[in-house]
Amino acid sequence: MEHATYSPALCVALALMAGMLAQVLARRLSIPGIVVLLGTGVLLGPEVLGLVRPTTLGGALPMLVNFSVAVILFEGALSLDVRRLRKEGRVIRWLVTVGALVTALCGALAARHVMGWSWRNALLFGTLVMVTGPTVITPLLRRIRVVRPVETVLEGEGIFVDAVGAITAVVALEVALRPPEEALSTFFHALALRWAVGLGVGGLAGGLIARGLKSQRAIPEELRNVFSLAMVLGLGQVSGALAPESGVVAVIAAGLVVGNAGVPVRRELVTFKEQLTVMLVGMLFVLLAADVRLREVTALGWRGLVTVGLLMVVARPLAVWASTQGARLTWREKGFIAWMGPRGIVAAAVASLFANRLEAHEMDGGPALRALVFLVIAVTVVVQGLSGGWVADWLGVRRTAPGGYVLLGANGLGRLVARALKAAGQHVTLVDTGDEACRRAQEEGLHVIFGDGLDERTLLRAQLEGRAGFVGLTVNEGVNLLFTQKVRDHDRAAPRLVAMHRGHSAIRKEHATEHNRVLFGDERGLDLWASWCDRGQVSLERWVLEAPQLEASTPGASRALEDALLPVLHVRDGQVRLYDDLTRPLTGDRVDFALHAERADVARDWLAAHGWRPEASVPAPAWVGGILPEPCGPPSLSS
Repeated sequence: MEHATYSPALCVALALMAGMLAQVLARRLSIPGIVVLLGTGVLLGPEVLGLVRPTTLGGALPMLVNFSVAVILFEGALSLDVRRLRKEGRVIRWLVTVGALVTALCGALAARHVMGWSWRNALLFGTLVMVTGPTVITPLLRRIRVVRPVETVLEGEGIFVDAVGAITAVVALEVALRPPEEALSTFFHALALRWAVGLGVGGLAGGLIARGLKSQRAIPEELRNVFSLAMVLGLGQVSGALAPESGVVAVIAAGLVVGNAGVPVRRELVTFKEQLTVMLVGMLFVLLAADVRLREVTALGWRGLVTVGLLMVVARPLAVWASTQGARLTWREKGFIAWMGPRGIVAAAVASLFANRLEAHEMDGGPALRALVFLVIAVTVVVQGLSGGWVADWLGVRRTAPGGYVLLGANGLGRLVARALKAAGQHVTLVDTGDEACRRAQEEGLHVIFGDGLDERTLLRAQLEGRAGFVGLTVNEGVNLLFTQKVRDHDRAAPRLVAMHRGHSAIRKEHATEHNRVLFGDERGLDLWASWCDRGQVSLERWVLEAPQLEASTPGASRALEDALLPVLHVRDGQVRLYDDLTRPLTGDRVDFALHAERADVARDWLAAHGWRPEASVPAPAWVGGILPEPCGPPSLSS
């Protein structure tokens, strides 16, 4: 491609495209996305294919990085739950202070004595590798699924240490560019100024954003996502204008405030920011990887690899050991935290800034500094990212698979199915966005997650791995189908069942049966059954098939019984499964039927005439007929 036809816009467009394609490939290969992104950036960079040329962006690259990092860190902080952070607050505080200091000192000593660098460049390198970063940690934790305390510590550290590390590194660079006699006073004054400005501006802006999003009249619903995006981008730049690089602290503080302020549209906001983050992370890693020269990395030689190795096996464990003294974490949990210290986008972005600043002041070491940080990112991500699952298994810190079923829909019919499964000894998790539906589910003693079942974060909270099955059980069959498509990406082996609505022509039974099974054996009047269950007009009875009459014994054979009888569970040889379109009852099989109270006698007569008899030995649960247990107290909608 000729230089005359190559433009900055083309460079950004190619980086965006390559970043998304790389992440799609990584998802398909089930490997950390950043591994593929780094390789893609190098491959498309000037030294190989020459398709992505960051130098054409000039001064626009730092601006692009600043805007993108603001969105990424705001999204990460938006998703943090303060209640969970408090439980591990002491460990997180020590990791981002004492642990960060230990890492910086160890990194500086390694760069000084292994690489042979000057103390100035060695200390700058130490401040650069203090960070870990949500862009790397969060995707890894989604894949590995470790126990909650470890997950909370690593997520919290990844967000907050970015602020600590980025500000400390930039202040250290300013000090390095000043006369030695001003160094100490400049360092502490600059740190205090940036933290004060960042926290003040971020906290105030976060409160205003949350207030605006809570108001029903202030901001139109269709503008709320773009409103928050514009505020975040402006917030980062305004704070940075008041105190350079304080924007990192400001966007994190704002994200924490908005994320924990009970904003009604938080779910849509998180989803919107997540999608932006995926796009921006892909673009940035491709651009920053393409900006690194391979010859600069290879010039580091064995000394560079030894330096990275010391950071991984000496500095990180030492920092975690110093930060977790007296903590409630087990040695296995501490061991996993000590192993997981990959660096992310903030380290790469600040390293590029350092290289440009040092070069502008005609100081040596900038390219080597950027190359070594890139090597740290590449090695830690590849080694720790690919080995994280194995280490989690070896240390026994993986979250145990819950088993049982995940049901989308806590309406009356969904709760009835959940209660039937629970009575049969199955673990059930309900997912719904309705306050009233979730409240009633909790009153009935069911485990419920308040959230959008089509949202990736809600699915992660539902712990999809190792489940016996997934059920789309809202009264909207389109949503049910989308849900089974989403969970299919997480677990292709577990059966997926879809409740289909009778009489809707847009989505028919044939659309569901290609990859799913049809719950209740056929299309049903879902809204009617959900309403009857809510009003307590449905009972659940177990019947045994004694004399099958071929198809005539199938409960779905007669449409005249659709508003009277609904097959829910099928039990054969002690194995419990939901009744679907593939179920064919045999002699001795047991089926739990839901009976509409107004036509219960008709249903029982039909069952008795077709070879079924009631199993009197099974006692009716207390909730049959809509009798609900008294709640023990105010229900909590937390997962």
